[in-house]
Amino acid sequence: MTARRRFVGDYLYFCWLMEKRLHMDTLVKPTYRKPGPDDFFKKLQKEVQEKVLGDKRIQRRNVLKTYFLMFLYAGFYACILLFGDYTPLLFLSYIFLGFSMIMLFINAFHDAAHGAVFKKRKHNRLFMYVLELFGSNSWLWGKRHNVLHHPYPNIQHWDTDIKQSDLVRIFPDSDYLNQHRYQHIYMFLLYPLYTLNWLFIRDFKDFFGTKDNYIKRIMKIPRIEYYKLFAAKIVNVLYLVGIPILVLDQPWYMVVLGWLCMHIFGSMLGVIALISTHVDETAIFPMPPADGKMDVTWAEHQMMVTKDFSANSPLANFLFGGFTHHVAHHLFPHVAHTYYPYITPIIKRYAKEYNLPYTCYPAIKAVRSHFVLLKKQGARENLLQHGEL
Repeated sequence: MTARRRFVGDYLYFCWLMEKRLHMDTLVKPTYRKPGPDDFFKKLQKEVQEKVLGDKRIQRRNVLKTYFLMFLYAGFYACILLFGDYTPLLFLSYIFLGFSMIMLFINAFHDAAHGAVFKKRKHNRLFMYVLELFGSNSWLWGKRHNVLHHPYPNIQHWDTDIKQSDLVRIFPDSDYLNQHRYQHIYMFLLYPLYTLNWLFIRDFKDFFGTKDNYIKRIMKIPRIEYYKLFAAKIVNVLYLVGIPILVLDQPWYMVVLGWLCMHIFGSMLGVIALISTHVDETAIFPMPPADGKMDVTWAEHQMMVTKDFSANSPLANFLFGGFTHHVAHHLFPHVAHTYYPYITPIIKRYAKEYNLPYTCYPAIKAVRSHFVLLKKQGARENLLQHGEL
């Protein structure tokens, strides 16, 4: 009887996998309902344009902040080479280099990817090469973020920023693996390795992987980007590890340990922003119908699936840029993040008037809520895998 049930379960699971693979090959692009005459977003856009965006001094703050963060990154790297012979300063310099790397990415690079730092598009595109300095590929990141995440946040098979690895199960319709029941424990240990995973695993999966490769499903990666990917990683390791080993009077393993500390501490800072805006315990993950036609407008969808955190904290706003006011960022992605503290109060007023969701957590509560979600999604087993109906 047990063997028969296992056979039936395996057969049903096989059928489910085949159906899912067929579905992946025939995915229909989600489309949103057209706004009506009383659409809140039309009114919101007009008010923001009239009351906020006319102040160009706020834009200049973003440019100055960008240059300051570049100077900070270069300065901490110089500290490694100048003071790294003294071991405590070596590790301290690497750790602060990691913090400045994340701040430069979250604030300046992220805004530049949306064309929101400099007036000219080419200057924003040139600045995006800072991601190559960090060992990754700016072209691919831009496509993942602007073509898939922003139009379709929290929509399975489209939002690449949410679905990154089978190690973690966030979407309710994702495959369930036995280890997911412990994901709220082991992800706490793995998140500090986030940038290392990005540097040595995630990029290569995006460029060469075939499973759940959302980018390759909608576009072809230019050959030049493959060369740029490898060149960026070689240069990154050379200047962050190779040159300090050659210059400093330190054993090679001390330099490598310092470099690992850079990634670990930087990841811990960056993950706060990455897990606090879309994937909390009350997050929703809308599934488009067969024809792809959603029953909400684009702006309504952004309000439903996006959260703010620590939006009233000057320190959090400085560290995390457009992530603390993430609702404003998703509604106005091409606007500099320095405008968002002025836009958010207007959004909150419209949310109340039109009965739309708006949530802002303290950062600690937002992180805790994410791990509650991990525990919840890890407990939801796929019954077909166990042959039980």
